[in-house]
Amino acid sequence: MSDRSQAIFVQQSFNKTREQVWNAITDLTQMQQWFFENIPDFIPEVGFETRFNVDAGERQFMHLWKITEVVPLEKIVYDWRYENISGVGTLSFKLLQEGEQILLRLTNKGMDSFPKDIPEFSRESCKGGWQYFINQRLNEFIES
Repeated sequence: MSDRSQAIFVQQSFNKTREQVWNAITDLTQMQQWFFENIPDFIPEVGFETRFNVDAGERQFMHLWKITEVVPLEKIVYDWRYENISGVGTLSFKLLQEGEQILLRLTNKGMDSFPKDIPEFSRESCKGGWQYFINQRLNEFIES
């Protein structure tokens, strides 16, 4: 089993209600403030699909997301792919009660299905990206 085949886990605890954390990861207006500002639409319903471009400097990545599972206030899962690039990842956001805090646990699987020769698809790049989005951007957004 290669390193790229192992799931990536990132988690962050919040001193907020379950509803506040859920809304931050599923409400379009809030997602645009901490995640990707150009997400055109997002509805936390199974089957919903959206697409938007991310400029990574040397490359453009047209993101294609499809919601595959929703348990309101607990979990949302979606397939994550890119236009004209082979591979599909699965992204899961799960909310857990930890005492008086809410723990958000992100799981990213499928990195090994993407091309090895694109630096953004390395395990290190992916994990670093999720740590930036969850531990820094989302944390700052929710706690402010």
